[in-house]
Amino acid sequence: MFRRLAFCLAIIVAAVGFTPVPASAAADFNVLIFSKTAGFRHDSIPAGITAIKQLGEQNNFTVETTEDAAQFTAANLARFQAVVWLSTTGDVLNASQQAAFEAYVRGGGGYVGIHAASDTEYDWPWYGNLVGAYFASHPANQNATVRIEDTSHPSTAGLPTAWSRFDEWYNYRTNPRSQVRVLASLDESTYTGGSMGGDHPIAWCRGYDGGRSWYTGMGHTNESYSEANFRTHLLGGVRYAAQGTGNCSTGPPPQAGYRMVNLAKGVAEVGEPMGLTVLPNRGVLHTSRDGTIRYTDPAGITKVALTIPVYTHDEEGLQSIKVDPNFATNRWVYVYYSPRLSTPSGDAPSTGTAAQFAPFNGVNRLSRFTVNTDFTLSASSEVTVLEVPTSRGMCCHVGGDIDFDAAGNLYLTTGDDTNPFDSSGYTPIDERSNRNPAYDAQRSAGNSNDLRGKILRIRPSSGGGYTIPAGNMFAPGTANTKPEIYAMGFRNPFRMSVDKATGIVYLGEYGPDAGTSNPSRGPANHVAFERITQPGFYGWPYCSSYNTPYIDYTFPSGPSGAPFNCTGGPVNNSPNNTGITQLAPSQRAWLPYGGEQNPPALGSGGLSPMGGVVYNYSASLASDVKFPASMNGKVFLGEFGRRWIKTATVTSSGGVGTIEAFPAYTGTQVMDHEFGPDGALYVLDYGTGWGSGDASSAVYRIEYNSGGGRSPTASASANPTSGSAPLTVQFSSAGSGDPDGDPITYAWDFTTDGTTDSTAANPSFTYTANGEFTATLTVRDSTGRSSTASLVIGVGRPTVVLNLPLNGRLFNPGDAIPFDVTVTDANAPTVDCSRVRVKYTLAHDSHGHDISSAFGCSGTLQTTADGEHDTNANIFGVLTAEYTPAGSTTPVTSPQVIMQPRTRQAEHYSAQQGTTTVAKPSANGGNAVGYIENGDWISFTPYNLSGATSFTARVASAGSGGTLSLRTGSATGPVIGSATVSPTGGWETWTNVTGTVNAPAGTQNLFLVFTGGSGNLFDVDAFTFSGTPPPT
Repeated sequence: MFRRLAFCLAIIVAAVGFTPVPASAAADFNVLIFSKTAGFRHDSIPAGITAIKQLGEQNNFTVETTEDAAQFTAANLARFQAVVWLSTTGDVLNASQQAAFEAYVRGGGGYVGIHAASDTEYDWPWYGNLVGAYFASHPANQNATVRIEDTSHPSTAGLPTAWSRFDEWYNYRTNPRSQVRVLASLDESTYTGGSMGGDHPIAWCRGYDGGRSWYTGMGHTNESYSEANFRTHLLGGVRYAAQGTGNCSTGPPPQAGYRMVNLAKGVAEVGEPMGLTVLPNRGVLHTSRDGTIRYTDPAGITKVALTIPVYTHDEEGLQSIKVDPNFATNRWVYVYYSPRLSTPSGDAPSTGTAAQFAPFNGVNRLSRFTVNTDFTLSASSEVTVLEVPTSRGMCCHVGGDIDFDAAGNLYLTTGDDTNPFDSSGYTPIDERSNRNPAYDAQRSAGNSNDLRGKILRIRPSSGGGYTIPAGNMFAPGTANTKPEIYAMGFRNPFRMSVDKATGIVYLGEYGPDAGTSNPSRGPANHVAFERITQPGFYGWPYCSSYNTPYIDYTFPSGPSGAPFNCTGGPVNNSPNNTGITQLAPSQRAWLPYGGEQNPPALGSGGLSPMGGVVYNYSASLASDVKFPASMNGKVFLGEFGRRWIKTATVTSSGGVGTIEAFPAYTGTQVMDHEFGPDGALYVLDYGTGWGSGDASSAVYRIEYNSGGGRSPTASASANPTSGSAPLTVQFSSAGSGDPDGDPITYAWDFTTDGTTDSTAANPSFTYTANGEFTATLTVRDSTGRSSTASLVIGVGRPTVVLNLPLNGRLFNPGDAIPFDVTVTDANAPTVDCSRVRVKYTLAHDSHGHDISSAFGCSGTLQTTADGEHDTNANIFGVLTAEYTPAGSTTPVTSPQVIMQPRTRQAEHYSAQQGTTTVAKPSANGGNAVGYIENGDWISFTPYNLSGATSFTARVASAGSGGTLSLRTGSATGPVIGSATVSPTGGWETWTNVTGTVNAPAGTQNLFLVFTGGSGNLFDVDAFTFSGTPPPT
């Protein structure tokens, strides 16, 4: 095995054979320590052996030691409940020994890996999965802080939650978090040399292949093994591996005292999630972009409260909803949405005249509605409060979040309403006279006389409209300004909250998508969590969240001008500006990330801040689920693409303090979150779709058990969930239970008529009539506490199938895509194809931009060229077909179809074995797949290569080179193409290799498999498919 880091190899001859340690005759279990090394040998191995022997003597288990791999036989391994791999390195077992150890684990044996156990057996994939992650590199030994994530596991219980210690800190080739239970992680901000992007597991465990695995990356130094806390850590790990003591189910550990309650889940109950608000009774009103407002009661029963007709081109539609502070007496809620108006369908022209652009002028509307006593909303109760002029028929950036301060002032965020797709990921300031103004953000975010790209602050009036509270950015009557503006200079301030205790605004702001900075254009991509304490200008479109200037630029191709003046205040001299020209100095964001810097505590992944909400503890609040006083004042930050909620403290000077994980949230992608009147945290989870909800879309309530017993957990599932009548459905309560161990009972209501239809745990029921039915499971424990779960069963629901394009087809943004849709509707013998809409979404990492759509059962949908994302961006196309049945306002949606770009960055793989993503300035986008050895692979899904005839890969090699093969289905599947990679003379010396593609039929998983000699073979930057358009 070779590495590009130089190591000083010390070969130490060790005694071979067994050294048994005496113990009592009734030992609890037996452990074997295996410390063979075939590479670097740690001089701490003897200290580790001594420590584990002492732990055995003190805790009644036997310990034997060996460095003889011949002892790995089925008969010998059967004598032990756990095998400790103590800083092993290199290839230490042959094939028969590996088979024996695999059989041992499959038979229920335990594995303990210490430190360099991850620097072992790189060519044995089963072992790589067992240990969890392979070693990549390490900096010099130094002090660092270990953050304990699971305080209940015996290997981490009782340890300092912020454990400062001296060791050699490993970086790993992959992050194991998705496959293991992380027990502890490294805080990369406390030392130098961490390269895991801030999410740096250092100890983990899991059940694996019938056995148990526990690993710690600590233990390099001799001193570690005499450290009391580290010995506690080791003892707990050995006990887990040998006896199964401790919970090592995969995924984040539950945070002590918290539980996440599922209130609503799936498209039928959530739609495409957009916003939520919690009512005084703990019920939740939540919005879907298609115009549907749903009400979910505190027990988890969901119904449609109102459907608003909305305009849904690109990102428009129904956005957020917020309860009035005086709801108990007035029953008002506020909604921000895009009314249909008379806007033409389709896209607005990119170039033309003002008269041609005018039909696409529209508004987004802030309205007030009254909630009825049954928690539906009356359409007739709508009162318009404010309208924001918009440019329709083009993407992007609506903003649209609502909140109130303690004084009753309403805050509304608005996006810049500007097309970002023709400015190369930098600032869109296209001033050409024949250009649609939607390409110039100076007309909106940089315009003091426009409501877009702003935080607005108003006082709603009881009869409609509003007044202006004192203290906004511009006093009423100031020339060329809007008095509603509280803060300006935002691109897409999508999620916002106001801390009621202080009036401080917390905001998630989205910047542009350029992968690298450009001296002729400006800084790289960035986003920010903003903390806004007073009115001001926050930079866009002239300055980044770091307050780095963009460069003035003449579209379409230059020249570049001077940098904008961020510190003194930029000048807005756009012909599209109707406001003041001299703007205020730009303010740096509170917590920017991406581009210039990435705070390690935020981890790695996409750039998608969902704002933050402050928890204000109330000792007088009578609630069994309110968060504890220890959380008082913390900001709960949400990150959509990185799939977390974390807490941040604010320093006395207003800066960013400690950022910590909040593992009680175990959902997917945070869309919205707020604290309810009960002190619990309510979360709207978008799910994993692009431009639509899916089975993971949900509303959750995260509770803290502040005293007394806990409620049971209810979980309901069904198969099938739709079909023609008569429809027999098998229901399941799997996943239900009681955290206190109390006995539970089940009650099923299959038709929401208030009666119990079954008390069985897993009943079946036959629906004989068409319609949508909500089936509800109530789980009650012996103390009388209960929880519910529900799901929607559709009987006679239409089906929508997108036949073309083929799932996984190749395309380039800008292609015209033929489509074909089949709709089956039992209530409509002849389907009205004008009710069928096919939607194109440009997906980027885990989020997407709805770009264009077309109506009909067949036709051609025109995608648009992507001028925003550069070569490092993980982009692809998503198509979805919708059919709205006659008499309904809720569309039925097809499964999504993925379209793959013809050029794909290698580091954007779906899965891999043995490789590492490495930063390389010379690579397209700055990253490549490296540390490639014989038999390693990366894979992508889905791919349909119809029409592909050849491929090209960009590679570099200072190693031996090898072969890059394309395979389908698996890493050992059929070879459909290959190319020989010769040494290029350096790891930064790139060349293109090509091969012929024998395209298979159908949609497949695509594998790039790498073979060759020993050591590192070559790096892969990107690959491209060439050929003809896919057949139609």
